[in-house]
This record gives sequence, C-alpha cells and structure tokens, in this order.
Amino acid sequence: MRPATFRRLLNLWPPFLFNSIRVLHLAEDWSEARVALRLRPWNRNYVRSQFGGNLFSMTDPFWMLLAMHKLGSDYYVWDKAGAIDFVAPGREDVFASFHLDEATVEELRTAAAGGEKVLRWFETEVATASGDVVARVRKQLYVRLKPKARADQG
Repeated sequence: MRPATFRRLLNLWPPFLFNSIRVLHLAEDWSEARVALRLRPWNRNYVRSQFGGNLFSMTDPFWMLLAMHKLGSDYYVWDKAGAIDFVAPGREDVFASFHLDEATVEELRTAAAGGEKVLRWFETEVATASGDVVARVRKQLYVRLKPKARADQG
C-alpha cells in the first residue's frame, strides 16, 4: 500500500479520528511521519489540557510502522515497551515528528543478521507549533530476522 493511501486510512481509523489525531505527512519512502493532535472540547482532560492517553496514542504506532516498511517483510517488528514523560500541560494543538534514517535501518539489519532479537529505543518529543515541549515519548522496538530469511541468506 502506498504511504499516501495508508495515511488517509490512518486518519479514518476510529482511535485517531474520534480523538482529533491527524497524520499530516507520511514520506513516500516510509522514512518520516508527522502527526498532529488538535485540542478539542471532547479530548481535553479535567484541567482543560491535552489528555495524556491521546498524547501517547498520537505517537504509538509510528516507529513500528516506519521500521516495518523500511526493513521489509523479512523481519518481525513489534512494539515491546513504551514510556511517556509529561513535561508541561498541552493547552493547544500539539505535534510529533518521526524520522528513521538509513543508518539506523542498517544498524537494525546488522544487529539482527544472525537471527537474534534486537531491542532498540526511539524517542519523540510532542510539542506545540512554537516548539514548547509538552511530552517526551520513548518506544522500544523488537526486531528479528524471520527464520526463512535467515535460511535464504545462509
């Protein structure tokens, strides 16, 4: 599936659609994504700031999706762990960007070449349009070369 089509489908996915999470950009080569969370009356918390669950949700699938597409179908790629650090109240729309460079993709391929599991942390800041950081999110990916792909390489 093309990234532009996938981006449109993600924007219609109920957890994103109903929480005002919008995928603004998904690079044609699956190396980058940019996401927005609009502050709306139905998605703010009791103190009228961004709901923490939505801050985490807006970042949740992207490192895994980018890595899956960059590595290809010879690899298992799963989310293993996640953590969020709330830095400041989000009282306006917020944004998160993800960039998976070729050097990191090659590091993952090299580390997984023997068939062992690879655990790698990725970090993302959630910030306002003016750059004020609202949260820092860490996601740990599990990457492993599939057995058939290992046999084909050997």
